[in-house]
Amino acid sequence: MGNAIERHVTFHVIAAEVEAFEKFFIQDYRPAMATIAGFIKAELLKDSENPQDLQMVLRFESSQAAADWRASEVHAALKPRLKSMYNGSELQIYEVLA
Repeated sequence: MGNAIERHVTFHVIAAEVEAFEKFFIQDYRPAMATIAGFIKAELLKDSENPQDLQMVLRFESSQAAADWRASEVHAALKPRLKSMYNGSELQIYEVLA
């Protein structure tokens, strides 16, 4: 099996939705992700200079585990609510070396 991977997704959250986005991540999104085989951790970071920019840092045992999460029914069910709270995002994928 390959190295673990991290997906860093920066969301440009709608100003009125920042608090709801944080709550959604903590109460719904991360707990659902934790049920997926190969999940390691998920953190939510807030840009100190641009507080509407929130970054999810998601670590999985493999790129396949990350793909399994994205293809899961639970992800599909949560995605519409997530998408309603932001108006743009960027993704960076990293291989964990050490």
